[in-house]
Amino acid sequence: MNSLERLRNRLRGEPVDRPPNFNILMTFAAHHIGQPLSSFYRDHTVFVDANLAVCNDFELDIVQAISDPYREASDFGLEVEFPADNLPVNRKPLIVEPDDIRKLIPPDPSTGPRMSDRVEAVRLFRERVGGEIPIMGWVEGALAEAADLRSVYLIMTDFSRRPDWLEELLEICGNVEIAFARAQVEAGADIIGLGDAVASQVSPAMYRRFALPYEQRIFAAVHEMGALTRLHICGNTSHILPDMMDSGADIIDIDWMVDMQSASEKYGNRVVLCGNADPVAVMLQGSPQKVYEVTQHCMMVGGPRSLSAAGCEVPDGTPHENFRAQSRALQELNT
Repeated sequence: MNSLERLRNRLRGEPVDRPPNFNILMTFAAHHIGQPLSSFYRDHTVFVDANLAVCNDFELDIVQAISDPYREASDFGLEVEFPADNLPVNRKPLIVEPDDIRKLIPPDPSTGPRMSDRVEAVRLFRERVGGEIPIMGWVEGALAEAADLRSVYLIMTDFSRRPDWLEELLEICGNVEIAFARAQVEAGADIIGLGDAVASQVSPAMYRRFALPYEQRIFAAVHEMGALTRLHICGNTSHILPDMMDSGADIIDIDWMVDMQSASEKYGNRVVLCGNADPVAVMLQGSPQKVYEVTQHCMMVGGPRSLSAAGCEVPDGTPHENFRAQSRALQELNT
């Protein structure tokens, strides 16, 4: 059973040899092949090589075009610095004053330098592992993208000071994300992941107005093209989890702060849950035995369609023995 077959069976609740491993690896992946982060972010060939290496070495069941949140924002015109071997840095919002929205020129995924680089990564994944390993493209949620362009602080004030203006910005961002998602599916993505991290910091009412409608539209566009969808919102999403279920996502990531068993009991028949080991306390700092136990626990409480992963990105420096303990736990789980 290859990884794509494993995923398809698992999504249908059919027998698998082991639950799929859907860990998100970024900085770890770059350094695993001895490459600086600047190359990982800016050269799709390095990006693809890193993904394939960790997939092979740690028995992952996914290759993924997720790197940093600034691909779309960079192509909108946001100035982003790329230190040689550190995380990208944005020092000044692109939209400082509300009138700055008039200057926005929505980027084209086929010509925007960083967006097209991700599309090329998906295309190269398709050449190398298409039909064998699920390929996941990636977009920002409209709210997350607006925060990248404007800053989280200013977006938080916009909720109350200029909500109609904010919806105008979200409309622009959402349309770009739909075009970006479609371009990646056309290039060969089996899944489109959507990151909307800032959404964990808003109330359910705000989520329903400023995040959910755009997630729904993006996922609907992906489904029209025949691909799957995955929603990733970092942090404690317990208060918005009922609404996340209405996003149209096929797979919903559950971060470690959320009670996986409770989420499964309430919503496991509606979507596939993915998670939810603590990336730091368990994967990075825990013993192999701890990783083994937590992995099996998550799969047992997550239900017969759940996928294994840490709640968010597995940190750089995570011991290799801990990845192997996760793999062993999945292999030895009675599925």
